[in-house]
Amino acid sequence: MRKMKYSWAAFAGRGSKWEKMVGENARMLPKATHEERKKQEAKRRGKLKTVAGKLLKSVASGKEAAEKKAGSEDAAGNLLKTATSRKGAEGEMPAEETICGFIEQGKFFEACVRIYDLEHSGNDGVGKSESLYMLLAERMWTVVGEALSGSGRMFLEPLQSVGESLKWQKQKEAEWLGSSQEMESVSTWSPNFWRKDLEEKLIQYMTAQIPQFGSSSNTDKTALHQHLSQLETTFLPSLEHRSDVFKEAGLLVTYARCCHASLSSHLSTLTDSNHFSFSQCLSVYEWGLKMYKSGSETCLRPRETPQHSLSLGVQCLMWIILKTEEKLLAVTRKEVGKALKEAFDIGKPPCADAAVIQILTEKTEAAWRVSESLSEKVEAVCLEECLRFLESYENEVRSFLQLDGCPGICSGLRILENCCILRIVWHKLTYICSASTGQDVKVNGFLDRMEDEISGHFLQAVTSKVKGTLKEHFRKCDSGFYYVLESLKQSFLAFGKKKTDTYKALVKAVNTIIITEYVQALLTTSRKPSSVQRRMIVSKIEEDHRILQTVFKECLGPAAGPLKDPIKAILELIQTSDAEGMKIALLPILKEFPDLRKEHLSAVLDIKDSLSREDRAALLKAFHDNCRESETEPNLLFADIEVNPRKYGLCGCFCC
Repeated sequence: MRKMKYSWAAFAGRGSKWEKMVGENARMLPKATHEERKKQEAKRRGKLKTVAGKLLKSVASGKEAAEKKAGSEDAAGNLLKTATSRKGAEGEMPAEETICGFIEQGKFFEACVRIYDLEHSGNDGVGKSESLYMLLAERMWTVVGEALSGSGRMFLEPLQSVGESLKWQKQKEAEWLGSSQEMESVSTWSPNFWRKDLEEKLIQYMTAQIPQFGSSSNTDKTALHQHLSQLETTFLPSLEHRSDVFKEAGLLVTYARCCHASLSSHLSTLTDSNHFSFSQCLSVYEWGLKMYKSGSETCLRPRETPQHSLSLGVQCLMWIILKTEEKLLAVTRKEVGKALKEAFDIGKPPCADAAVIQILTEKTEAAWRVSESLSEKVEAVCLEECLRFLESYENEVRSFLQLDGCPGICSGLRILENCCILRIVWHKLTYICSASTGQDVKVNGFLDRMEDEISGHFLQAVTSKVKGTLKEHFRKCDSGFYYVLESLKQSFLAFGKKKTDTYKALVKAVNTIIITEYVQALLTTSRKPSSVQRRMIVSKIEEDHRILQTVFKECLGPAAGPLKDPIKAILELIQTSDAEGMKIALLPILKEFPDLRKEHLSAVLDIKDSLSREDRAALLKAFHDNCRESETEPNLLFADIEVNPRKYGLCGCFCC
């Protein structure tokens, strides 16, 4: 035997049009007019006549059966009207006629018993029973459809018989499973599919009753609140109103299960939309939680029902809450990740740390107003997404550095500022949220690595640019050195986190690079400049020193004071008029720059205009007498400056 499929058209009388409306979540079942109902009944009776006619063709007992063989369909129609009063030629009504009579009168339980007896009576009873089960199911679903359409009280007795038939089916199935019957025959027995078919029909009807929520891309929170309100005030009460007759028929558990299934499916479809936002998911979650806490007497929580029926309502609401929570956390992860990616786009200016903190906390705060436990889960997801973003951002920065080789000054500073913002944000989050020690270690590890890597590339870029412009700086009027200084100044001034240690350390490192490269270029310029060239070089050094002082004072503020200034020391030395004064000026230079070597001093003295050999020798001797080892000194400036030793005079002395 096999599972039989039945048309649901009898529920609404519209065939495929009805199915289309179900698919669109129609607001109501179509209301058939009186004439339409007559047509529906005639159509239904026609189907029953056809089935009953086929049954009568197989009846071989009595004269009456022989007389009806030529016009079985007309006879079937008469049989359905007078099934309880007619008898066969032998004085006994055929079993098939009796069963059809019970089916027409809505006595489905009695029909079940008779069909079962016929099924096990032999004489091709199994083949007849299959068709009779089909006829019985068709009529039962018609009765259920009529009860759902609003005239439930009129169909209470046949609906009760439907409930009794389902109980009978369950009992027989249990008997079969407990006996030695073949499992295949048990699994394909037609009545075994009745409960599932009934649930399908009920869910189709209930789904069609759900109010529409516009398009799937509707992101209007107000519209969602209105829709949830309609579910609460219209949809559920209408199902509750119809539940009484199903309760009296013994079908309340099945009816409630279908209510749960249709509502759960609808809400799941809503929240599964790609356009559904965090706030909308939170609204659905809050609605489900309110329904769960309110204990309102709807078919979701039927009153005066057995405990197992009540638990179905609780389970349904819990399922809705848990599924909505799952979707809400997924949307949280998606929205936070997207917001962080947009906020820290390498190609855009950095955003304010307050905006980033809002990204990571606003959802937690919104969830807290609904449920404390939910807010804890949302907070955990936000922190996890922050860690996930940092990992992806580190990879993005590394790819950016590999792609560009040496990124520009502006882009490098932008990434460093993003790292500063992320560090500040995380520090504040550790006070606001419940971040673990492990998470703190991971975040700081990400930020330390990124800062070290981007700082190294940034300083490398600065070194390259400064070195290139200083090559001809003391030979040309416009070498581009001032342009680089101005660009650096503007970039540093645009840096939003000037109070951070990262910024201060970076500016000081840039200052050291510029000073070192400047002195290197100064000491390796022409060693035999003319008197005019010497005066021009000294004048340029004065101007450069003034510009450098201005730039770094603006960038660092009060912190610019303690920076080492060898250019100033060189100027003071070469601008001193007499040798004795130069000896005095040399002593603080040796103290501040212990890594100064003789070739460095000799190159500086080459720039001094009108310096006699005797004075030069005296200064070099003073250097020799006062210099000290500097290998253990930190932050050495002259150690990396290479100057070719001067070619000595014919006398072999160190003063030439």
